[in-house]
Amino acid sequence: MHWPADRNTIRDSYDADGFVILKQFLSPDALAQVNQALQTYIEQKVPLLPPMDVFCEDRPTRQQIRMLPRMNEHDDFFDGLFRSGPLRDLAAHLLGTDAVPKDVAYFNKLPRIGEATPPHQDGWYFHLDPCEAVTLWLSLDHVDEENACVRYLPGSHRSGMRPHERSRVLGFSQHITDYSEQERSREVPACVAPGDLIAHDALVVHRTDANRSTRTRRAVGFVYFSTRAAVDESARDRYQQQLAQELAAEGKV
Repeated sequence: MHWPADRNTIRDSYDADGFVILKQFLSPDALAQVNQALQTYIEQKVPLLPPMDVFCEDRPTRQQIRMLPRMNEHDDFFDGLFRSGPLRDLAAHLLGTDAVPKDVAYFNKLPRIGEATPPHQDGWYFHLDPCEAVTLWLSLDHVDEENACVRYLPGSHRSGMRPHERSRVLGFSQHITDYSEQERSREVPACVAPGDLIAHDALVVHRTDANRSTRTRRAVGFVYFSTRAAVDESARDRYQQQLAQELAAEGKV
C-alpha cells in the first residue's frame, strides 16, 4: 500500500491488525537525505550525547551503535522531519486525532551480534491513559527474516496491556511475561525494503529474532501520541530513574 493514495485501506488494515506496511513511503532522494543526516548525527552528535541517549556494544568508544533515542532533542533535521509533513499526516490519520510528536530513535541490529528483541508493547514505556500512540518504523535497509525483521502478533492491540517485567536486552528493558508458543505460531514477519515504512499501534505485540546475517538492519522510529492521551509523568520518571540506575550498575551506560 502507498500513502496517501491508499489512505482508507491503510487505516482499515491498521485498525484490524494493529500494524500496516507502506511500500516506498520515502522516495530514493528523500531516503538519501535521511541516511546522510544520520551519518552526520553519528559523527558529530553521538560523541557528545548524554549516556542515556546512546546505546552501543563498545561503550567507551561509542562504536557499534545499537540505539539512539531522543534524536529530535539533539538535531534539527530529525526534529523537523517528524514535526511536519507526511510522517505526521500519516500518524494523525491512523490515530484519528492530531498527532503529537514525541520521539525519534535510531535502531540498528548489528550483523551476527544483534540479539533478539523480546516480545513487548511500546505502550508499556509510554505510560499513557488512554494508551493511544503510533510508531512509524522507517527501514533504511533490506529487512527479512534472516536479518531480524519485526514480527507482529496480528490483532493483539485489541487485548489491552499485557504483563511485562525487566529484560536484559539493552535498549528494550521490558518483555511480556506470558507470551505463548501458540502466539508465536501466529506471528507475521514484516519484510521491507529501504524507504518502506511500518506503522504499528502502541498496544500491538511485536518482537524480533537475532540478526544471523552479515547485513545491517537499520531503521528510524518516529513516535506520536494521540491528543486524547495523557502521560503519567510520575510513573514515567520513576521508570526512567530506575532504568538509568540499573544500567549504570551493570556498566551498560
